[in-house]
Amino acid sequence: MFEVEKWLHSRIGLNFRSGLGRMQRAVDLLGNPEKAYPIIHVTGTNGKGSTIAFMRELFVSHGKKVGTFTSPHIVSIHDRICINGQPISDADFIRLANQVKEMEQRLLETHDQLSFFELLTVIALLYFKEQEVDLVLLEVGIGGLLDTTNVVTGEIAVITSIGLDHQETLGNSLEEIAEQKAGIFKPERVAVIANLAPEAQLVCQKIAEDLDVTLYQADRDFSFKSGDFSSSLADLTQLKLGLEGAYQEENAALALQAFLLFMTERGEKVNEKAIRYALKTTSWAGRLEAVTKHIYLDGAHNLPALERLVEFIQEKIQQGYQPQILFGALKRKDYSGMLDYLTDHLPDTALYVTSFDYQGSLEEKDLSDYHRVSSYRDFIDDFEKSAGERDLLFVTGSLYFISEVRAYLIKI
Repeated sequence: MFEVEKWLHSRIGLNFRSGLGRMQRAVDLLGNPEKAYPIIHVTGTNGKGSTIAFMRELFVSHGKKVGTFTSPHIVSIHDRICINGQPISDADFIRLANQVKEMEQRLLETHDQLSFFELLTVIALLYFKEQEVDLVLLEVGIGGLLDTTNVVTGEIAVITSIGLDHQETLGNSLEEIAEQKAGIFKPERVAVIANLAPEAQLVCQKIAEDLDVTLYQADRDFSFKSGDFSSSLADLTQLKLGLEGAYQEENAALALQAFLLFMTERGEKVNEKAIRYALKTTSWAGRLEAVTKHIYLDGAHNLPALERLVEFIQEKIQQGYQPQILFGALKRKDYSGMLDYLTDHLPDTALYVTSFDYQGSLEEKDLSDYHRVSSYRDFIDDFEKSAGERDLLFVTGSLYFISEVRAYLIKI
């Protein structure tokens, strides 16, 4: 496995967003594995992982064999490629990677070598075909229109949110970013979108109209409020969610609507008891995850995600809890804007900033204006030893930071 990971990591940063021609040729050479199963294609600034987690549980609870491709990984690279929540094995990963290596020799006759994300995507597409899954929940890497995954034709496209992130790649306005996200809409198929900002909503509506896509919009065609879901497909009351945070109702709404559309299209019955169980038992590593009694992990790696985390922390303060925040991020992100937001909206909450092992994380010189922690491991150990009943620690920032902290906490 080490050799395969070394090979994959040697491709990080290679051929980034240089068109879909190379990826299309790669899947063609592999016999188009992506055509062997139906796909629900998911994009969005935030909420993709949680929406996929809800959908996965909904389909699994109805006896489906569900492939999921998500990123980044929190524990192991294998976690990106799962069936019914179980990561691909070392043996399967290595075997399929070698198959892709062989294919790439032919690809190099006409194209450049594949990037890290392209390699992982084709390994996943091959694995799902080989395992004869009933459907695949496929998460976009960045954007949509020019994303590596957009060589597939999704039966249903889902947009979970549209906010300002990856502007250097996707554009500086919500309209430009919406155009990229709606790039996964496919002619005469179906799309399910969140209740977006008006300017983003208009872009999605226009693209859907141009492509003859049947569009379902949250809070117009379906809704999920205070535990009650309503749409033309089903009305369900007093639902409980396994993921914390009031905003998870928005992700659950998208998941439930997409699930119901998929099942209805195939004339398959849905079981209300199974739906209730699926939503209640959904979990997603590193997203408002209570990893110990007093510690939450949340990969709020951009400002829109951080806003949601702050809402949740404010709820906890109102309930009488005393939170602290430990923040770690990558230099290439707008960490100053995120830290300013935390300071402005949680002025009485202790905020600590730290570095971590991943290359490109914040260093001491980047943190001079904040209360710096030299070792997050020692800080967490000390917090755990002294935490009172109402004390909480929110570890947030980069998903790479969350991954490191999670690995450390699960070992101690």
